This record gives sequence, C-alpha cells and structure tokens, in this order.
Amino acid sequence: MTNMVEVHVVGLIMDPVSKSPVMILEPLHEKKIIPIWIGLFEANAIALELEKVISPRPLTHDLMKSIMTHLDAHIDKVVITDLVENTYYAEIYLEREKETCIIDCRPSDAVAIALKNKARIFVTEQVMEASIVTDILSNLIQGEERLDTWFESLSPEDFGKYEQ
Repeated sequence: MTNMVEVHVVGLIMDPVSKSPVMILEPLHEKKIIPIWIGLFEANAIALELEKVISPRPLTHDLMKSIMTHLDAHIDKVVITDLVENTYYAEIYLEREKETCIIDCRPSDAVAIALKNKARIFVTEQVMEASIVTDILSNLIQGEERLDTWFESLSPEDFGKYEQ
C-alpha cells in the first residue's frame, strides 16, 4: 500500500486571478499546504460543512450520507491518490458488511463527503511530492498576516496551468 499522509481542510479561498475556489489542505503533522482548485458547487458544500450550516433540505452530499446510512455502509476514509497534468484524483473507501469498496471521484467531492461523514482525509506521498506543497513557515511573512493574504499575493505562474 502507498504511504499516506493525513490532512485536514484549513479552509477555502478564492483565487483572485481565475475567480475559482481553492481548497487548502494541511498535513496534520507538518506545516505545509496543498492548494487544490475546485468548482463552486463543491466549495459551497465544503464551506457549509466547515461552518456547520444545516440545509433546510438535503443537498447532494446529505443525500449520499442518507443512502449510505440506509444501506448500513460508512466511509472509512478518502484518499487523494494522484496528480496528473494538474488534475487531482481521489478515492472514497466505502465499507459495508466487512467489505471495502473503493470508488473513484473528484477530490472536492471526496473531501465534502469525508467532512459530512466525519471520515479521515489522506493524501498519498506521491501527491505530496508532486503537488504545489508550500512550507508555510518559510513563505509566510512573520507577524499576523493571514494565509489568504499570502495566497492572494502569488501569481498564476506559481501554480502552473489549472484544469478543472
């Protein structure tokens, strides 16, 4: 099995150039970040979970959680598995009756589902090495500047081409 690093969602910011949301992941035991550009709908689902906002009607990820509950299944973990040509790939590890089913998905959906189901989020070592991993301590200006201020100061060339 590939070595994995557990991460958590630091937050969401808007890329001022592309006007796309960026999901910021951080390893639990390192001061680095992994920015992943995502779609608006997925960013909204993640933001609702991070802010613990309950929708009056079930949204897509709520529906998926409800279906899993009714089928007596649960999410063991999600893993961001690969980065190919600036596109990230992920898998959901769904368990039911002691059997694990691995489901291919987009990282934004994987993270939204993980947050909804309180499941752990991992990134493979391969993704850690291949992605735009930035050492927060060496790149943030000392003082009280926030991560989003630093992130907005970066240019598009710092990230390469983005494909959604």
